[in-house]
Amino acid sequence: MSFGLGDTRLAETTVASAATIRPKLATLVNITGSTAIATIVPPFAGFSGILILVPKDGTLGLLTSGNISIAVTMAQNRATVLVYSKKNGVWAPGAIS
Repeated sequence: MSFGLGDTRLAETTVASAATIRPKLATLVNITGSTAIATIVPPFAGFSGILILVPKDGTLGLLTSGNISIAVTMAQNRATVLVYSKKNGVWAPGAIS
């Protein structure tokens, strides 16, 4: 998926919460359910990029027991930005306030 500098489109999907989620090629992911997420599978080998998660059914936890670098609690309907480092093999959540 390639976006130009003036491109403002986001690929969007909905995924049920689970210990491991696979959002495929979506940038904006609406998360249903209440199971904490420990692992987010990158959409393809060599991926490095941004993912935006939005919990829809209440607060939702991100755990460090998989490939997430910092544990956070995401608020319902609040976008949480994560950046994937292919070098380190982890997702780094943005600042949460």
